[in-house]
Amino acid sequence: MTQLKMRPLLAATCLLASLGTAMAASRGEHHDTGMLGFSAGGATTQLSLEQRFDAQLDPADQRAWLKQMSSQPNQVGAAHDKANAEFMLAKFRQWGWDAHIETFNVLYPTPEKVALELLGPQPYTAALSEPAVAGDATSGDREGSLPPYNVYGADGDVTAPLVYANYGMPDDYRELARRGIDVRGKIVITRYGGGWRGLKPKLAQEHGAVGCIIYSDPHDDGYAKGDVYPKGGWRPAQGVQRGSVADMQLYPGDPLTPGIGSTADAKRLAIKDAKTILKIPVLPISYADATPLLQALAGPVAPSAWRGALPLTYHVGPSSAQAHLTVKSHWGQQPIYDVIAVLKGSTEPDQWIVRGNHHDGWMFGAWDPLAGNVALMAEAKAIGVLVKQGWRPQRTLVYASWDGEEPGLLGSTEWAETHARELQAKAVLYVNSDTNGRGFLEAEGSHSLQHLVNQVADGIADPETHVSVRERLRAHLLIDGYDKDAKPEAKTIAKLAAAGGDLPIGALGSGSDYSAFLEHLGIASLNLGFGGEDDNGGIYHSRYDSFDHYARFGDPTFEYGVALSKLAGHIVLRSADAEVLPLRFGDFSDTLDRYVGELHKLADSTRKATRQQHLLLDQHAFALDADPTRPLAPPARDSDMPAINLTPLDRVARQLKQSAQAYRIAYRGRAAAGLKLPATQRERLNVLMGRMEQALADPDGLPGRPWFRHMIYAPGMLTGYGVKTVPGVREAIEGRRWDEANRYAVITARVLDRYRAQLDQLTVLLRKPS
Repeated sequence: MTQLKMRPLLAATCLLASLGTAMAASRGEHHDTGMLGFSAGGATTQLSLEQRFDAQLDPADQRAWLKQMSSQPNQVGAAHDKANAEFMLAKFRQWGWDAHIETFNVLYPTPEKVALELLGPQPYTAALSEPAVAGDATSGDREGSLPPYNVYGADGDVTAPLVYANYGMPDDYRELARRGIDVRGKIVITRYGGGWRGLKPKLAQEHGAVGCIIYSDPHDDGYAKGDVYPKGGWRPAQGVQRGSVADMQLYPGDPLTPGIGSTADAKRLAIKDAKTILKIPVLPISYADATPLLQALAGPVAPSAWRGALPLTYHVGPSSAQAHLTVKSHWGQQPIYDVIAVLKGSTEPDQWIVRGNHHDGWMFGAWDPLAGNVALMAEAKAIGVLVKQGWRPQRTLVYASWDGEEPGLLGSTEWAETHARELQAKAVLYVNSDTNGRGFLEAEGSHSLQHLVNQVADGIADPETHVSVRERLRAHLLIDGYDKDAKPEAKTIAKLAAAGGDLPIGALGSGSDYSAFLEHLGIASLNLGFGGEDDNGGIYHSRYDSFDHYARFGDPTFEYGVALSKLAGHIVLRSADAEVLPLRFGDFSDTLDRYVGELHKLADSTRKATRQQHLLLDQHAFALDADPTRPLAPPARDSDMPAINLTPLDRVARQLKQSAQAYRIAYRGRAAAGLKLPATQRERLNVLMGRMEQALADPDGLPGRPWFRHMIYAPGMLTGYGVKTVPGVREAIEGRRWDEANRYAVITARVLDRYRAQLDQLTVLLRKPS
């Protein structure tokens, strides 16, 4: 046996050993700590309740509801969107919930005319439509539907040459500049991927472009990934990804009412003053429509990383022929319908557990969002049965099906802003879901909830392998980390998974309805789902996100819908009835240590890269390396990097670790004694615990975007949905804003010290004699 053949075997042996050790360690950890927040007797009662809950979950319910709710277009303003809200309202009431529809009026532009044509010697008129597909019953339904468009782009009628900008991210514009390509006065064509769609026209606008076209390249979600629909699940040639391009990194929600609910009497901005609405027209197109445009491009051949899977040579442009882009919209108000259902708590009614998923889609929306929404409905039905059997939650449950998520998290944001004061006083947890499919557990959120997620996930069987969904995820993370091409983050996560015990949950950025709760109001939040083995990504935000597609390629048995109902439902039930709220603050402290370590590495690597670039520029290395027949200018010289002082963060992280350890010891002592606390002491403890996450928010918010107040989690200004942890410091270093980095190291440390002081108060309460 050669050494070459031994390496995979050795890796597999190491993997199996790690997995076995991890599973054994996780079993020991689970039994050692007991059910978080419960005495031994309370845990036994809780497990029995969860079994009764599980017995009510029927995949046939979810299948039937999904088929009905995705039977017609259900975007904001569609008749079926309102009908779905009324359908859910009737169901919630039937199941015993106190339910109502809360309506907001929001700015929601809809297209009156969209057109795109290539002029010149080989003219082409884009189809801008998605044809019916054999075997998909709704794909030919045009009534009530809108053409593909990007909401909150500007109106415009522009004619200009085309320039191809790859994914349209900042590094792509730097590459264009090195090639002498200027997008001022041009229409930029970019492909989906590499960053959130709204950044593409925003950056094009900032660089002087007069319009932006975004297409789906088959390299990213078409035939390069697998067979296209209807043979497989991936995007067909004329499939188009719709979506919002509002500048939601500034604030989500109605562009005209930042920070306040868009109620009937709300003071609204003029459209021209809304900072999240773009100033240039934007249009999404298919790769069938993009092909003639890309073929018309002249100029240098695109860098290898810019080349997609279309059968053509990718050039950056500009084109010799001009393109003519037209977008004209109706800029009116539309009502959105949030369905709110409440079960009042029996003993702690002023502590709320909020559970949400949105119900509006782009077109039919079977996968996004209704697969998650029907799981939420199944939970509500099962809880209703428990209530009829005599159970009542100790804390109040609020189940919400949001409208208007797709245009910009409208329904959840407007509701949260309207009820902000009450939510900050009462809400202790927000549990979100969105899409759902077949595959692996996906969990992100506040890290004080990490142990709760792990304990619940350890008790839910994966529908395919029948091990727990936690242990199946552990194996998946280990495999990802052992891949020779794995990114450093994947390797770090794999090491944590191999150590046994709890799996780390991810951090939350944006892109779904948790944003207002976590990042604006400071309420501990989770985002849950399953996926990774479904073929849903290729029909994202298209006409083909249908019941027929989902039933074939998403979750054919709907058993992963049941798994999501169990996961979210058990978290809701435990949070509702826990004697002490099931939060573990040491997990946040450990995660913070990792984030601060990452900041040190970022500062060190940035300094090293700066020195290296300066050396190469001073030695004229870029000029000497360039092919004289293919001009490529050196990159712009980076600014010098001064010292970045992260000492305030180092200090507070050490102190928080000590406080978290003291709390853990105090909690274990109480748990060993059956969590017996006087009623007033327990109430005070739970109130303080429920507000811990708010201590991580700063009222002044992040630089340039005060709506985002959380100092540990935020969507990146240049990533969109993607999270930036310790964002005030991290983004300042990445953006080479050195004074800002030093300033926000101090601000963030002050916020963390407030969190630490509040944690110390919890420890005092736990130690206080009964």
